[in-house]
Formats: sequence, C-alpha cells, structure tokens
Amino acid sequence: MTMFFLFASFSVLILLNIPVAAAMGLATMIGIEAEGLGVSNFANLIYSSIDKSVLLAIPFFILAGVLMDYAGISSRLIRFAQVCVGHIHGGMAVVAVLTACFFAAISGSSPATVAALGGILIPAMTASGYNQNMAASLVAASGGIGIIIPPSIAFVIFAMLSDISVGNLFICGIVPGLVMGLAYIIAAYWSIRNDKNIVRQKRASFPEVMRAFKDAIWGLLTPVIILGGIYGGVFTPTEAAGVAVMYGLFVGLFIYREIKFRDLWRLFVDSAVTSAIVMFLLSCAGVFGWLLTVSGVAEELSIALMSTSSNQYVILLLINVLFLIAGCFIEANAAYCIFLPILLPILHNMDYNIYAFGVFMVSSFAVGMITPPVGPNLYVACNIMKISMRDICSRVFPFVLAGMSAVILFTYVPQISLFLPRLLGLRV
Repeated sequence: MTMFFLFASFSVLILLNIPVAAAMGLATMIGIEAEGLGVSNFANLIYSSIDKSVLLAIPFFILAGVLMDYAGISSRLIRFAQVCVGHIHGGMAVVAVLTACFFAAISGSSPATVAALGGILIPAMTASGYNQNMAASLVAASGGIGIIIPPSIAFVIFAMLSDISVGNLFICGIVPGLVMGLAYIIAAYWSIRNDKNIVRQKRASFPEVMRAFKDAIWGLLTPVIILGGIYGGVFTPTEAAGVAVMYGLFVGLFIYREIKFRDLWRLFVDSAVTSAIVMFLLSCAGVFGWLLTVSGVAEELSIALMSTSSNQYVILLLINVLFLIAGCFIEANAAYCIFLPILLPILHNMDYNIYAFGVFMVSSFAVGMITPPVGPNLYVACNIMKISMRDICSRVFPFVLAGMSAVILFTYVPQISLFLPRLLGLRV
C-alpha cells in the first residue's frame, strides 16, 4: 500500500508540473502517513538526510565554478584549445569537447559547464560555418562531462549515499570522462561529414600558442591543485572544494582582475541560491529514499527486478534501460536518492563493483542531461542562443547515441573505470 501511495502521488504531482523536489517531499509525507510513521517526523528526517559533512563540498564547488567562470578562465581555456587544434577540419568541435573536459575538472556541475562555455563556443562555431543547432547540441552534450571528470558534485552525492570514498570515486571518473569526450568527438565528425560550409581556422604560430598557454596557465593549474591535493593527501575532497573557492577568488581578483570586489555579493548570492536548490532537492530525495528502505518497498522492487532473470548481463541491461527512461524525466541528483536504495542490494548480490557502478550511473544521467523533455543542458543551450527546444533536438540524437554507447561500454567493461585507481594502488 505504501508503494502505491508513494509512487501514485509522486507521478500525479509530476504530471501537474510541480517541481521534482517539492513533488518528492509531498509524496514522501503522504507515504510516511500511509506507513503510520507520523508526518511530524518529516522535518527531522529532512535535516538528518543532509546532516553530512561530505555535502559541504557541494556549495563550495558550486561557488568555485561560478568564480572560475566570472574570472575569465573559461574564455582563456577556449582560446588555448583553439590555437592548438582549431586549424584542423572539425577543429572547433574538438575545441568544444576538450574545453568541456578541462572545465569539468573545475566546476563539477553539468549545466554550469554549458553556461560557462556555451556563450563563447556556440557563436564561435556558428561563425566558423557550423550549423547552429548542431553546435548547441554538441556543447550541451559535452557539458555532461562536467559530472564525470572530477571534481564532481554527482560523485559526492553518490559516494555519500553508498558509503564509499569520494576521493577514490573521483579518480574512477577520469578515464570514463575522456572516453565520453572521444565518443562525442566521433559523433560530431559524423554530424559534419557532408557539411561544406565549415571554415578551418588559420594555423597558429608557435609564439601564439605559447601566449595562449601562458594566459590559460592559471586555469590549467586548477585541476592539478585540486586533484593533486586530494591524492597527495594534502586535503580531503571537502577541503579541496574550499581550496578551489580561494583559488578562484585569487585568480579572479588579483591575476586576471575580471572580478571586482563589488561583484562578490552578487556572485555569492547566485551561488547560495543554486546551492539551496540542490540541498533542498537532496533533503527531500533523501527522505524519499529512506522511506523506500524502511517500508520495504526498495527490497520488494529489488526482488522483483532480480526475479526477471538470473543473468547478470540481462539485469545490467534492464538497469541501463531504466536509467535511460528515468533520465528523460527525473533530475539526476534526485535519481540517485530514488534508485540507489533499490539497486544497491542487487549489485551486492551480483558482486558488481560499486565504484564502477557509480561511474556507470552518473554517466547514464549525464546523457540524461540532453534527453528531452527535461534535458537541463538543452534548456541552458537554448537560452544562450535563443533557439527552440525543437531546433536543438533536431541535431542532438547522434550525441545521445554516442553517450549511451559509452555508458554501455562502462557497464560491461568496468575495468575502464577501475584501471586508473588500481594502477595508483587505490582500493576500489
């Protein structure tokens, strides 16, 4: 009965266009009352679901991403990538993906990556003869790499929910993030294979490359400082988020001088609003996941899924399909809280590595960022270029296909995710 009240009320609220976080919270209150647990406990449950020190990394990484964007780091990374590979055929498409990979190692957020890069990259690609809708689709897809390559807010949430090491999960995402980027480059080349309008940029001279490198060095150092500090044992992932904020402030205020002291209040407020939205979503989703567990719903659903087949590959395929469909409708951070209580027992029964599953799950919802009707990255790209969702969706399919191909590869070849951490001697 609890399952019926929980999912029926959640579905109705979503159909009524209630925000996912609010729908989850209201559905959970109905489920708690149906279970006889007392709705008065809801406030305490909300607080306890986010009363975890590791979640302090989320507002800091959000603020760091905003600071890095306003500091002008994104434009300098784009310029450096342009002088390196902009002269080859399809070079601007490669620039888009490479810059997204670099910025992913700074922001930790997928929509933030699209917002930071799209305003520069999409017009630049259009000026070079690329179809505007294709350019917007590529940037939206590449932004998904922002939650795969560390530091990643999604990995922080997954590690917290599954009780594994954030730092180890971070390093598991490096190789898959690069593989995902390669898949998008291949899809981009396929999309422009017959396009005669694309103009190659002039090959940059060596002094131009060196000037661009010198100008971008502070941005290139960011992932070295953050990840090097974590894996060198200098600071924890949560402390690394604070270090990233201080570094962004230093670069923006004193090196590039594109952030003024009068701008700080607006930057802090913008970051606080974004952080509040994420934390409210996590609090409601956390209680939702808790109710799934204590009511036995998660166990029932796990048993039902296991009963469909005893073949591990078939079950993994079903999970792939589940994530593909869910990614079209459910925000990624909420999805982790909903599905992990159901799927973790199944993974333990199959003896599937939880770190590899973290990469597989986060990558799946990274692709979900470009699947309509929700597709938050698509909306960001549409707002930047003032185009319709129909326009961008007309050219996004090759990138969805490329992303899902990479996800299937991560699913059935978990060594892709585990290779680097095991090479470094980490226990994963």
